[in-house]
Amino acid sequence: MEIKQSVLEIFENNPNTYLSGESMAKKLYVSRNAIWKAVNELKKDGYDISAVTNKGYCMNSNSGILSRQSIEKYAGRTDYDINVYKTLDSTNDTAKEAAEKGAKEWTVIIAEEQKAGKGRLGRHFCSPSGTGLYMSIVLKPTLPAAKAVFITAAAAVATAEAIESVSGRKAQIKWVNDIYCDMKKICGILTQGVVNMETGFFDYAILGIGVNVFRPEGGFPKEIEDIADAVFYEKAGNEDARSRIAAEILNRFAEYYRHIEEKTFVDEYRRRSFILGHDINVIKPNKTMPAVAKNISDDCGLVVEYEDKSTETLSSGEVSIKIKR
Repeated sequence: MEIKQSVLEIFENNPNTYLSGESMAKKLYVSRNAIWKAVNELKKDGYDISAVTNKGYCMNSNSGILSRQSIEKYAGRTDYDINVYKTLDSTNDTAKEAAEKGAKEWTVIIAEEQKAGKGRLGRHFCSPSGTGLYMSIVLKPTLPAAKAVFITAAAAVATAEAIESVSGRKAQIKWVNDIYCDMKKICGILTQGVVNMETGFFDYAILGIGVNVFRPEGGFPKEIEDIADAVFYEKAGNEDARSRIAAEILNRFAEYYRHIEEKTFVDEYRRRSFILGHDINVIKPNKTMPAVAKNISDDCGLVVEYEDKSTETLSSGEVSIKIKR
């Protein structure tokens, strides 16, 4: 572990406590100058650390900065390989690169900001600095690629439960991969993977989850301001919310994933779906077809009924709904 991460771990294990450079240097078997450099690097990363002569260094525990330590504190386990970056183009792309190099399952890539965050169908995912949780997980599923929707659906349930647990707000699911609170989108989920064409199974899959935890300063971009929202309206008092949500998502999804083919998440996925019984549009490559969302199948497909009374179970694709507020 690099010195900076070791110093951060000491601070997070001793919140709001002054620690001398000498004591930390002895603990880590390094020089006081190495501690000084590590503290300055942490300050540049945004950590609120004060220095007082004859007292030492103290980190404000309410800084709200994401780190491996801040997430593990709430996760209660350390078997996730959590890697936090200040800025990335895309956490999914970085996770893919890691997977190609042999990264183990449960390698977790998190960024404070994404320059080219990805949504479904090649869309851009707005990812401003310091306000959201942008996380991708390397998975090595043993299920066929044809059942990839199980991963997305299980993640949607885990994320909705996590948001509700941390914030107290009711979180619902728009098939197949969006989470809404009060009829506004607060989260998108994207599952990508590499499939062995001979076996039809995954070599690996990347699960990307983007949550708007706080509203960005100045609001959301104009093109999404009417449909997007954040979990919390105020950052004050909720500084650690991103770490708590990340930990809750990881733990809840890990439990569903462990028994993924048993589909223990399907009933909850169905219960949280807010489009069932409503008029929707099924968006296909060359046309849009009005329909009614009738049910969620046991394989997480969306059962729709068209105007001519014919039915179809969608295993992938996109639907839209006119939300009444």
